[in-house]
Amino acid sequence: MANLKDLRNRIASVRSTQKITSAMKMVAASKLRRAQDAAEAARPYAERMGRVLTSLASSLKDQAGAPLLLTGTGKDDVHLLVVATAERGLCGGFNTNIVRAARQEISRLLAAGKTVKILCVGKKGYQALRREHGGRIIDTIQLENVKKVGFSEAAMIGDKVLELFEAGEFDVCNLFFARFKTALTQIVTKQQLIPASLEVQEDEDVPAPDLQGAIYEYEPDEAQILADLLPRNVRVQILRALLENAASEQGARMTAMDSATRNAGEMIEKLTLTYNRTRQAVITTELTEIISGAEAL
Repeated sequence: MANLKDLRNRIASVRSTQKITSAMKMVAASKLRRAQDAAEAARPYAERMGRVLTSLASSLKDQAGAPLLLTGTGKDDVHLLVVATAERGLCGGFNTNIVRAARQEISRLLAAGKTVKILCVGKKGYQALRREHGGRIIDTIQLENVKKVGFSEAAMIGDKVLELFEAGEFDVCNLFFARFKTALTQIVTKQQLIPASLEVQEDEDVPAPDLQGAIYEYEPDEAQILADLLPRNVRVQILRALLENAASEQGARMTAMDSATRNAGEMIEKLTLTYNRTRQAVITTELTEIISGAEAL
């Protein structure tokens, strides 16, 4: 049985931890509102761009001379996985769930005889994947010094992906991130960036526009618009993923720290009960010894 000093030290240690987790919960809660607003604001733009891209590409995808970002290289041999995770931990299963989905995709591709390359966005994804797939990681982009993720960071990552594609480093690119739903729920999402996916990911909070049968004519022609729109779409979809990740991370951290704070409170109650019982036992033993000594005299 632990002595009273050990129990006092343990209770003090758990109380200190509880203060830290409670503070982290409040900080995450304050950041969550802004991150959630940014993620929700980015969804309509990204989805509208997907619809425009689908409309433009429908007439060009099967034609000769169509952009490679739309049609692909014609091969399916080399796959690039962009795994976007957080820079910090203590956010529940947020990073673990994204990495698990990426690992499952890697195993599936390797079993099919494909070559896999990994681009890690975020330190935690790199740390989780380097042991098993370190040789497949071609680069790591860390954003730990970025206080607020914006289009400049997404453009930097998008330009890196586009450079690799133009250099013939891969045939298909998929992006892994967590889409924010609520503070308790984050949905791990796999999105194809290259070749451009023509399946628009609908969001229940963003109603589809009613075009009322309208037919659009584009000036200049579709090919010229797509030449500019396709690279922009890669950057926009990456921006959306980063914003969704930021909101999901704060939601997961707030939930995890709330649970940790509650668990610390329960542990303090149990330790306090044990401390009081031990203290009573010590007092009883001392009284017994005093009474026995007095009777012996």
